[in-house]
Amino acid sequence: MVTKITIPKSIEAALNYNEKKVQNGNAVCLQAANYLNEAKDMNFYQKLDGFEQLNSLNDRATTKTLHVSLNFDPSEKIADDKLLKIAELYMNKIGFGEQPFIVYKHEDAGHPHIHIVSTTIKADGGRINTHNIGRNQSEKARKEIEQMYGLVKAERQQQLIKPGIKPVDAQKAIYGKSETKRSISNVVGAVFSQYKFTSLPEFNAALKQFNVIADRGKEEGRIYKKRGLVYRILDANGNKVGVPIKASAIGCKPILDNLEKKFITNESAKEPLKQRTKNAIDDCLKTAMGDMNNLVVALSQKQIYTILRQNTEGRLYGVTFVDNQSKVVFNGSDLGKGYSAAALQSRLATENEKPLTQDETANSSSAGSKQKDMNQLKHQEKTIKPGIKNEGLLDILFSAKEQFDYTPAGLVKKKKKKKKNRDF
Repeated sequence: MVTKITIPKSIEAALNYNEKKVQNGNAVCLQAANYLNEAKDMNFYQKLDGFEQLNSLNDRATTKTLHVSLNFDPSEKIADDKLLKIAELYMNKIGFGEQPFIVYKHEDAGHPHIHIVSTTIKADGGRINTHNIGRNQSEKARKEIEQMYGLVKAERQQQLIKPGIKPVDAQKAIYGKSETKRSISNVVGAVFSQYKFTSLPEFNAALKQFNVIADRGKEEGRIYKKRGLVYRILDANGNKVGVPIKASAIGCKPILDNLEKKFITNESAKEPLKQRTKNAIDDCLKTAMGDMNNLVVALSQKQIYTILRQNTEGRLYGVTFVDNQSKVVFNGSDLGKGYSAAALQSRLATENEKPLTQDETANSSSAGSKQKDMNQLKHQEKTIKPGIKNEGLLDILFSAKEQFDYTPAGLVKKKKKKKKNRDF
């Protein structure tokens, strides 16, 4: 079990991130612990107000939010009730057992995982110390829970989710043919057997990140005409260096005929893996700040290697994604209209300017006033910042408020907090 802890500046941003996943059908809200109402009976505002009621008790703390993800090995099929027991045990062990916290099961990745949102502010206004919580309390809790439930240990899981293929060191390999052959064979054998690709360019996209390329030579050349294939090492600038190795000399026999057979069988095998890659791209688009290079960096954090294809004039005309977690390669256009190079550039330019939308709600009597409020907010920050009411927690959790289906990208940004005038 791999644990990841973040301390966001805004409880609203953390909650909105998970609620948006639920709205898009990529997550399920499993529990609202230490609330007076069930999660299914509360809307976004009621969940948020439950946290902000406590946060309002402490004006000095600059960080009041805890956002945790517990990640399990892909081989582990864990029932919802067991996930809840693990979540509750984990929160108890890190000192948040008495805090209100909400548990979400995400279903948009290749491995089972849950997210937990909570506040660090206690009922007495004090703040739970989160300094080194990941290294101390969380690490101890993680090991105990792994032992108790027989889960795959984090150390082993971290090895599994990495590509696990060592890139070729061009400087070392070019000194001798035996070193070159061994280095190339290790990379080609792993990619050939583990990755799903449906064309030679896709195969090369996966190889390129390990400094290797499959080369058919020039179209007028003898190797190309005889359907031959050689493998070569790439240097840091993408230039071919060293001694080329014939495909037939590599143990797994990655000749063109065998590759073409792979292309056919991989067509259907790739389809179920599209969603994970698309979800990762969608998430990264929100933080890429309108630039393709920023998107490439953000995707690398999600184990996706991205190749931008440009013409001689430097104009972007294509993009390829190598998902090293799912071990699959996709051209952007194969994922859908919204993932081609042109579409991604357009989305990057408009991602932060999406308008808010409103769902129809059961309480039609107050819909008019709520719509008016929403329209006013659209002209301001295009984010929703519910005020803290002077109500008791019991009144808030049982209050009947309309819920709006909003997905503002601005929530992931830090917002300036206005200073309040205080009487001394």
